[in-house]
Amino acid sequence: MMQQYFDLKDQYKDCILFFRLGDFYEMFFEDAKLASKALEITLTGRDCGQEERAPMCGVPHHAAENYINKLILKGFKVAICEQVENPKDVKGIVKRDVVRIVTPGTNLNMQSLDASKNNYLMCIFNNVVHFGVAYVDITTGDFYTTSITGEQKLIDEVSKVSPTEIIIDKSLETHLQLLEMFSRRFNAYVGIREDWSFDKKRCTDTLQNHFQMGAIEGLGLSGHTESLIASGALLDYLFETQKGSVKHITKIHYYDADDYMVLDLSTRRNLEIVETLREKERRGSLLWVLDKTKTAMGARMLRSFLEQPLKQIGPIQKRLDAVEELLNQPIVREEIKESLSPVYDLERLMSKISCQTANSRDLIAFKQSLGMLPYIKAIINKCTSPLLQEISGSFDTLEDLFFLIDQAIEEEPPISIKEGHIIKTGYHDEVDRLRAAGTDGKEWLAALEMQEREATGIKSLKINYNKVFGYYIEITKSYLHMVPENRYTRKQTLANAERYITPELKEMENTILGAEEKVVALEYELFLIIRNQLAEAVERIKTTSVQVSLVDVLQSLSEVASKQNFTRPKVDEGHIISIKDGRHPVVEKMMNNDLFITNNTFLDSLEHRFSIITGPNMAGKSTYMRQVALIVLMAQMGSFVPASEATIGVVDRIFTRVGASDDLASGQSTFMVEMTEVANILRNATKHSLIILDEIGRGTSTFDGLSIAWAVVEYLVGNNIIGAKSLFATHYHELTELEGTIDGVVNYCISVKEKGDDIIFLRKIIPGGADKSYGIQVAKLAGVPEDVIVRAKEILQDLTDADIATHTSSNKIIEPKKEQSVQLNLFNSTESEVVNMLKNIQLNHITPIEALTLLSELQNKVIK
Repeated sequence: MMQQYFDLKDQYKDCILFFRLGDFYEMFFEDAKLASKALEITLTGRDCGQEERAPMCGVPHHAAENYINKLILKGFKVAICEQVENPKDVKGIVKRDVVRIVTPGTNLNMQSLDASKNNYLMCIFNNVVHFGVAYVDITTGDFYTTSITGEQKLIDEVSKVSPTEIIIDKSLETHLQLLEMFSRRFNAYVGIREDWSFDKKRCTDTLQNHFQMGAIEGLGLSGHTESLIASGALLDYLFETQKGSVKHITKIHYYDADDYMVLDLSTRRNLEIVETLREKERRGSLLWVLDKTKTAMGARMLRSFLEQPLKQIGPIQKRLDAVEELLNQPIVREEIKESLSPVYDLERLMSKISCQTANSRDLIAFKQSLGMLPYIKAIINKCTSPLLQEISGSFDTLEDLFFLIDQAIEEEPPISIKEGHIIKTGYHDEVDRLRAAGTDGKEWLAALEMQEREATGIKSLKINYNKVFGYYIEITKSYLHMVPENRYTRKQTLANAERYITPELKEMENTILGAEEKVVALEYELFLIIRNQLAEAVERIKTTSVQVSLVDVLQSLSEVASKQNFTRPKVDEGHIISIKDGRHPVVEKMMNNDLFITNNTFLDSLEHRFSIITGPNMAGKSTYMRQVALIVLMAQMGSFVPASEATIGVVDRIFTRVGASDDLASGQSTFMVEMTEVANILRNATKHSLIILDEIGRGTSTFDGLSIAWAVVEYLVGNNIIGAKSLFATHYHELTELEGTIDGVVNYCISVKEKGDDIIFLRKIIPGGADKSYGIQVAKLAGVPEDVIVRAKEILQDLTDADIATHTSSNKIIEPKKEQSVQLNLFNSTESEVVNMLKNIQLNHITPIEALTLLSELQNKVIK
């Protein structure tokens, strides 16, 4: 047996091997040490013919999934080894083999996965110039591929997909910074595959064999070599881990990343689209506001809409039309919600059926979901918007599959499919007969006993049972002369009686004693047939699942629009972003009783393409700029927006440079992180982009920061360079001088009301620049001690009087004022020295050369 273990472990060196022994999965040697520590279970030992006992630990087979999930979450791969022969049919050691490999990206345990999020496995192929990217969710069968140029775009794509596992070719092994980002920032398990896995011919054959295509052109991958190789290598990995069919993967969707609005890694984080920036929680994100879906698959589709906003006007308008119709028909919307509520996750149930892991309860959940489909179709038949009509016209209610399960499977079956009690009475004659044998056996025997008494005339004839002979007829010796020798066969002689059997009794015995075992085996066989019948309809089920998901997303968007008072945006191919009474969707929802202050926005490609926004901290600059970006994103995903009016010219990308923080893990300072993000914007922005810049140059000296910010403004606003629509918040008030100097620059500020030494934030954006930043007042609001506030005001006054912004910096240290003492002016000592020198000059005795020398000396002192 241990030789079996060694042979299998040699094949799966990178996995923890779960080796089936009776009712346990056992792990040995290094696997046992790793697993016992990770799972917090006891490490024991076992004699295995070696000098020392082998370290060993084990888990019960019925609870194995929980332990496997723990190992997967900690970054391990698990190979599950089962007995592949029936011990009853084998003499000696039962044959064992690995039946499945579980990895973070191939986990089929629905309880351990987030139902509202896809669990993607990604493959990346590096072809020097281009990257081939393919990713699949094995729990739904969704398979996508694309080609990407450049590491930055690759990072953005990985950020969008957020895979739990990434497999790469060996050439990427040297890209240490990239691999570090995959594992650290994206928390993905990274595996390196051998070069032969990425052989073009091998990958082509793999794809053609699986999709049964004569030519690769049928998959839409012609001319996309990198995508073809990545897709083939990914599919090959699935075959290797699943040890069987993945028939539910029926299509590959090739897409161009430029078909959708591009949202880079920084933008996704800064706008908090699907999770918050700091806590990484769903609450507080845009997804949290918009997600009123009733099904898990609808939640996943809504998430994909958010992560991939559209750029084509037609599809955007279709979605908006459907949302508007459901918004205007609240009764229809409520009916849809009620019909969707009982629907389970059809996509993942279908995948379990196709992968042959679905049990009888999964089929009942599947049936209950199918039962709602006719009602959903009847409701959307009432709708007139083009998108909902398209769905209604091709909506397959799958009634044949519903009736198959309804007729065959018990309503409350056991979890195990090998315990019987699965198949309904009346579905299969042999199942009914065997069940009757098990339940009606006593009645059959009693009837046979009466029949034999009457036939033989033996009143004391009895039918009994023991484990040695089974059922038998017992006749006392006083009646032996009445036994019909032609039908009765003597089986045993006792002191006072003889025991006989008859062909009829033997047949009844076989029926009764084997009935339970036979019916369990037959029910299992029938269940597999039914499950395979359902699996053959995988394409129909997937299509219907997508349609149900889309209906769910549309009702969710309309429900949010109704509750939050959103309005329909006008989306066109123009260059204007005009928002009236705009609101931040997340901040507004998080506010309990306060009224959100609305603001207007106007950006175009001419005189209003660059807005410089000044004002104090905490006044709402960042909130305002983020709300503009979120409104544009929502409009292009097909959602209504938080505004009274909105005209959105389609943008190709949204860039954000918001906040500042050190990236200690990669050794980058705050300023370096900031400059890296700015460089990405300057290199990739176009005139169709929307750029949000919140403070540039804060991490360095004032003049360096101001110079960089000024140059960035000139670069972005220049029509001959970029000319992108931009919002730029800054505390460099010198930049407000650019209005009127550079075409397209417009100044705005956050209005503030002063009340003595205090300020009140009015949160309103108004034309013009702010004349000061109110930093000390904000510090006071934040709870900075009063002594510090007083001292800060004194220093501010000194610096303002000296107009430090127009002079080189002084090296003199400002000494803190002693209690009740007079604080000297910052420049008093220098001024006194100059005054004394001037007083002591004897003008009547000084030569012109000495006067010039003295004047130069005085000037130097003042400058210093």
